[in-house]
Amino acid sequence: MSTIQAIVLAIVEGLTEFLPISSTGHMVMVSSLMGIGKEDFTKLFEVAIQFGAILAVVVLYWRKFINFKSWSFYFKLAIGVIPALVFGFVLGDKIDLLLMNPLYTALALLGGGFVLLFIDTIFYKVEIKEEKDITIKNALIIGLCQCAALIPGVSRSAASIIGGLQQKLSRKLAAEFSFFLAVPTMAAATIYKLFKAVKTNPDILNSGNIKLLMVGNIVAFVIAFLTMRFFVDFLKKHGFKVFGWYRIIAALIFLLMIKMNQIR
Repeated sequence: MSTIQAIVLAIVEGLTEFLPISSTGHMVMVSSLMGIGKEDFTKLFEVAIQFGAILAVVVLYWRKFINFKSWSFYFKLAIGVIPALVFGFVLGDKIDLLLMNPLYTALALLGGGFVLLFIDTIFYKVEIKEEKDITIKNALIIGLCQCAALIPGVSRSAASIIGGLQQKLSRKLAAEFSFFLAVPTMAAATIYKLFKAVKTNPDILNSGNIKLLMVGNIVAFVIAFLTMRFFVDFLKKHGFKVFGWYRIIAALIFLLMIKMNQIR
């Protein structure tokens, strides 16, 4: 992987991680187009640069994350992340098998697009507008919904936001709680994947690759920070339909690339 390729993938990560459009699907497409999709370091890189995206959430919402007077916030995040940790640990090997077949990712991307076309009309009632009003039950149900994203192509952001809307959170709060929940969820997944990769291949983190990871995380941080600010404002005004159409178009391109053997 070259530095330019690392920057491109980091930009894709930053743009797609917190939008409901599947970062996994986009990473697979872009890395395949660059001819590095099957490399072991590419798979590690795609996971490791999530640290940059996580840090962007903490910095953007630092008042929320560095507020030790409100332990209920941390407790709700802990409750919300438990389902993903349990199901992720139990189904980890099966999820890796799904990732080996890009067709499943493309179909999940397509199906999720059709779902987003109708979300605004299905979940339109709003009863919760502030994070402090989210209950433990709300957090748990949103966490359970997030587990759907264990299927490659579903999108963690989409699954958790839909869970929030189903629990009658406002669009803004559903998106923000999805960001908050991403921090422990992605941190756990990233650390676990890094541990497995280094255990399998101790030489994978050589000096050159470490430099690429540093560049990737910096770029992912900056792009994710800007994307989150845009997304919340856009969502309040326009809803999810545009993301649904985008997913459908991206999935059709994905399927065409598979048909042409550009992605294997």
